[in-house]
Amino acid sequence: MIRLAFTVAAGVLLGLIVHLVSVLALPKIASEDAYSRLTPLTKLNAVTQLPLADPGNTLMPYLDPAFAEAICRYDLSTGPIKLKVPVSQAYTSVSFYTRNERAYYAINDRSAGKKVIELDLMTEAQHEALPEDEDITAADRLIIDSPTATGLIVMKALAPEPGLMVQAQASLAASSCSVQADQPVKQPEPSRPQARR
Repeated sequence: MIRLAFTVAAGVLLGLIVHLVSVLALPKIASEDAYSRLTPLTKLNAVTQLPLADPGNTLMPYLDPAFAEAICRYDLSTGPIKLKVPVSQAYTSVSFYTRNERAYYAINDRSAGKKVIELDLMTEAQHEALPEDEDITAADRLIIDSPTATGLIVMKALAPEPGLMVQAQASLAASSCSVQADQPVKQPEPSRPQARR
């Protein structure tokens, strides 16, 4: 009887381990992830509006028909990205995902506190290369460090009534996601001459 209970317990434990490993590994080994499905439909480092959600639209799972959605597929290898998203009348959110669909940052119009969600997206190395400007505070310039060089930015604007969907789509159409061409570089500190002894 003890041998049977031990065998059942070992089988259940092995099943849990296999299930956990497969669930955690699936995003990395899946060939049809969100980034791959959106690549032929979107431009790199530009905002592309998604079609409105309906039962026949299977582009992305779990799309809410009350939201207008846009995507920026980014690549930071050519430089940091400047993102500007005008807020809609009801609610606007911006979410950031790595190439393997791991969410790493999100912001909405209420936390931004402005009429435009404006930020700079860059890698940690690009962030460290920025010159330190004492006149610019963290409140003046929002900088997001991306853990990977490529990924997705998902922008959503709520249309609380069907008649307001055009306005929600217009606010996302006015969004921009582009590479910063004139990014300043941190200047090396001048070396001081050493006194002779």
